[in-house]
Amino acid sequence: MRKATLGDLQESLADKSGFTQLADYAKFCSAFLALLETEKPTRIVSPSPANEHYVFYQYGEANRNKITRPLNTKLYFESSAELSAAFDRFIEFLGDLKKRKQAAAAGKIRKRYLASNEMNRVVYTLQQSVGCVGDSFENENQSRKRIGQLFESLVKLVIKEIGVTCEPRVINIPIPGFSGREMSYELDVVFSRNKAIIASETKHLHPAEVVGSVKTTSKDRIDKVFLDKFLLTKLLGRDIPVIAIFLHDVQRAKRGESIFGINSTFKTNHFLGYTVALNKLDGVYYVDPRPDMVTNELLREQIRDFQSFLVRDLWTLARE
Repeated sequence: MRKATLGDLQESLADKSGFTQLADYAKFCSAFLALLETEKPTRIVSPSPANEHYVFYQYGEANRNKITRPLNTKLYFESSAELSAAFDRFIEFLGDLKKRKQAAAAGKIRKRYLASNEMNRVVYTLQQSVGCVGDSFENENQSRKRIGQLFESLVKLVIKEIGVTCEPRVINIPIPGFSGREMSYELDVVFSRNKAIIASETKHLHPAEVVGSVKTTSKDRIDKVFLDKFLLTKLLGRDIPVIAIFLHDVQRAKRGESIFGINSTFKTNHFLGYTVALNKLDGVYYVDPRPDMVTNELLREQIRDFQSFLVRDLWTLARE
């Protein structure tokens, strides 16, 4: 069978009818990793000692020497065979979560699996492979929105795989004091364990439902998540659970003569300021958390990894 070319992958990425199942992401990702193994684009390690686990790939002249986004090799599978085996284990564990919920994390074998961080690694590799192909387009704006849409879809498919209903929603919120006036509000995802509640035609939020904001990065977006919770709670007259799910908060940066440095895009003081001035979010989750989210006590109280959301927090948030 002919191996997919970068052009083939670009076409797949642009196809609006693709990526309807988790298996579609795995197939695309495996094809991209196979391309890395055969075409062998230049692999560049970030020169910063603190970030030397981040690498970039540079495509050839046929693709205008485009450079991919930084990839965290502690998370990213660079082998198609490793990804395939990990994806199978991932799907198996999601099935176990669907059957047993939080109890699926019990037992030595499952604890060993969770300690491997493989759930985060699979999600990270699937999404970053999408991002790397997007980076090869002549005009990156062509693919930027699509990459974000596909991360939202990926998170939604993972949540659905464990038996939790999850859909985007547009709600119309009455504005107090202005009779007949409503504000339309678009929500990335609304999820609930009670399938009788959530439906695409529902225009309001049930108390058992949780609002989720899903973005590849918090850069220029973190304020809106806090504002969403504040406005929804204020206008609907009750506490609305709101969480945020991010892929990562890193970008390529110039360091001296090198263009392969790493910059964090997470705004710690903004995050803490919104927490004090507006409200705490009900959960903030990263597939690739920044080191200070683990070491900083103030951040550690509020930010966890995506795996923690799937295994533990989701079941507490999404009441039946």
